[in-house]
Amino acid sequence: MHTNHLDPREQLRAAGLRVTAPRIAVLDAVAATPHVDADRVAATVREALGTVSTQAVYDVLRACVHAGLLRRIEPAGSAALYETRAGDNHHHLVCRDCGTVVDVDCVVGEAPCLTPADDHGFAVDEAEVVFWGRCPTCRSARQPS
Repeated sequence: MHTNHLDPREQLRAAGLRVTAPRIAVLDAVAATPHVDADRVAATVREALGTVSTQAVYDVLRACVHAGLLRRIEPAGSAALYETRAGDNHHHLVCRDCGTVVDVDCVVGEAPCLTPADDHGFAVDEAEVVFWGRCPTCRSARQPS
């Protein structure tokens, strides 16, 4: 499991972003609950800081994604999800039943793990793969007893 060992203040400074209480609270919220949606981040930030607008949380999420501190993923049928594991070209498993999202390391070669047959002139630097299936809990719940 990947963990980011840097303090949020250090991460923000290293990315050239001002250190603010909402930014620290957002990074802490995403670190505590990987693959979390913006509404849950906003609720967690409000618990920590009191009144913070949803728009302010979205602005912080956007700035942190742009700076490479957070990664935004959008599995089909799901709200955008955020995680602190960014820049390593890992992939995800998503349960079709409960929506659980699990990280999957890139297992073949250098990033990106996949090379398109025709890159149409793009300089490809990332490949995003989402594996869909059913998690062990949902599979066992579907089995007849």
